Amino acid sequence: MTVKIRCGWVTADPIDIDYHDNEWGVPLWDDKKLFEMMILEGAQAGLSWITVLKKRDHYRRCFSNFDPQKIARYDQKKIETLLSNPGIIRNRLKIQSTVTNAQAYLKIMENQCSFSNYLWDFVEGKPVQNHWKNLRQVPTSNNISDNMSKELKKQGFKFVGSTICYAFMQAVGMVNDHTTDCFCYRLNTKPRPPMG
Repeated sequence: MTVKIRCGWVTADPIDIDYHDNEWGVPLWDDKKLFEMMILEGAQAGLSWITVLKKRDHYRRCFSNFDPQKIARYDQKKIETLLSNPGIIRNRLKIQSTVTNAQAYLKIMENQCSFSNYLWDFVEGKPVQNHWKNLRQVPTSNNISDNMSKELKKQGFKFVGSTICYAFMQAVGMVNDHTTDCFCYRLNTKPRPPMG
């Protein structure tokens, strides 16, 4: 039996394995799913990603399935309700930032029609192909994430520091940071689908 080699950060938890094998680093072009990942990466700040993964389904239920139109209208009463919910990360600033970020997302959609195009423009519309041999070589930020962070903040986004932006870029396939020995390394090099 062939043993699959994975990136060194993957734990033995089936949720972690499934996420690595099927999602992490796979180019994502869907506006709403990109918004969801940005919110989850911000929620993860200071915590382990597996904590967020285990709460993701609950997040979807609590945050209107990450519908920015609905989240942008959340009032203080709704925020207080969310703060009392043990199924999510109960941090007032992170919850409030989800509402703020939904409002910023809607402004981008109004001005540019596509959150996906806005974000992917930072990498010129195609994944950056890295060739890391081991985890020690993988950065936590770079010039692109610095720029993305600066521009997102200008748009009104919160919890979008450069390290969060880089983790987001890794997650949604804007950079291919699977190590070269990982079985996913060559799977995640697909170009952007043609625009309809």
